[in-house]
Amino acid sequence: MNIRDLEYFAAVAELKHFRQAAERCFVSQPTLSGQLKKLEAEFGVSLFERHARGVRLTAAGEGLLPYATGILEQARRLTEAAQALKDPRSGPLQLGVIPTLAPYLMPLMVPLTRKLHPRLDLFLSEMQTRDLLKALAEGRVEAALLATPVAQAGLVSEEILLEPFYLAVPAGHALARKAALTAEDLAGQTLYLLEDGHCLKDQALEVCHQTGAREHPYFRATSLETLRQMIGSGNGITLMPWLAVKAPISQAASIRYLPFKAPGPSRKIALAWRKGAPRGAFLAKWAKEISRHLAKPDTVNA
Repeated sequence: MNIRDLEYFAAVAELKHFRQAAERCFVSQPTLSGQLKKLEAEFGVSLFERHARGVRLTAAGEGLLPYATGILEQARRLTEAAQALKDPRSGPLQLGVIPTLAPYLMPLMVPLTRKLHPRLDLFLSEMQTRDLLKALAEGRVEAALLATPVAQAGLVSEEILLEPFYLAVPAGHALARKAALTAEDLAGQTLYLLEDGHCLKDQALEVCHQTGAREHPYFRATSLETLRQMIGSGNGITLMPWLAVKAPISQAASIRYLPFKAPGPSRKIALAWRKGAPRGAFLAKWAKEISRHLAKPDTVNA
């Protein structure tokens, strides 16, 4: 038995398909099947049951899978720890980022990281908060950029930005001429929002609850750029986080971005990692470097 055999076991268990598992593991299907037969012989039990639609785990396979995935996770953490002890500023770093942050923060953050830590190789994965927290807990990502707070124990986080929200409105909207908004300005307004699963959707709904605004009942966007295009074409209004407003793509004559009078709605952006992570000290330093690099939120309408 070796680590690769357990990787084959876990891949087939997840994908329920030998060919797809072989492709994921970058081996031929006969090689994967042969190694799994050897693993079954070593264990003395059958791990998989083949059927017309593919493959399913046997009762023995179901019982042994948690042990296999646990060993794989520990092996990943062992490799991660060895690299971190050797030089925490070099080697691969798997970073997860939420979708409402990735397109706007990454273009600012990646060049800075390359300049300060040229031997660090960032591997970026974009996923919603729920999936990102699971990936962090399972060791599939080493650190995550997300909106806090999050309901998950065992994490350490370093805030990098208190990001205010702006109200994006068509240039001809009744609110467009205001220099700054109050909660009363949103009372009775209908906002276009993201689909469920985005933490920004929950934060925007909280703003609606506090101000007397409401969500549009028949529209759910998959991204902030979809919302931006809707507002730019004169359809509705929405909340936008500062980094999305600051991005060069945001500067369109058809849209006005209105700040709120202090204290306005905002969200906290942080870098998070597992407690006790080998690179924890470096990640804390890195978060501070990113925070210093970000300009303070200011007026965006020139």
